[in-house]
Amino acid sequence: MAALRQASPVVAGKEGPAVVKIGGSLVADRTRLRAVLAACADEAPVAVVPGGGPFAEAVRTAQAALGFDDALAHRLALDAMGRMAEVFASLEPRLAVAASPEAVAGALSQGRAVIWDPAALKAGHPDIPESWEVTSDSLALWLATALGAGRCILVKSANLSPDASLSALAEAGLVDAAFPRFAAAFPGEIVIRGPATSSERHAA
Repeated sequence: MAALRQASPVVAGKEGPAVVKIGGSLVADRTRLRAVLAACADEAPVAVVPGGGPFAEAVRTAQAALGFDDALAHRLALDAMGRMAEVFASLEPRLAVAASPEAVAGALSQGRAVIWDPAALKAGHPDIPESWEVTSDSLALWLATALGAGRCILVKSANLSPDASLSALAEAGLVDAAFPRFAAAFPGEIVIRGPATSSERHAA
């Protein structure tokens, strides 16, 4: 991949549909969250992937207390993303919720912006391990690859170093552990945006 460079718009500059993963941690910054959702609606075609936010944290807390396995935790975390999708749609009514990759693709083909509810993945998928190694970060890349999107953007609540490798970001817990592997399969641009800066990588 080429070196990182800075970019400022939320979605603009993409070629073809974009996938935008909005971290659940942005619920702590209501103004920024609403602005990002509005930009996604304005700059369609865009597929929004919601993080699980406080709903996913509740799953982690329950698993730690009760000791159920990672496969169930994964499915519950997918439900958490679905609930956050509903919250996002409530905050930005121009964004409808699409419950399958096929529905997302159909909306994008019509030039629309939608929010993906990954509930269909609860049945399992051979490419997606059912563990905490895969969170909404890697799922966004998986969806972007499946859709043939030109750009996958991760909107984070923290600013990241433009010099950090994806492996280093995964080791630091700033993206999930599987992210570098899913990134290797995605031929488009990967953009990570914090509140102040953006790190952009281009496929080799």
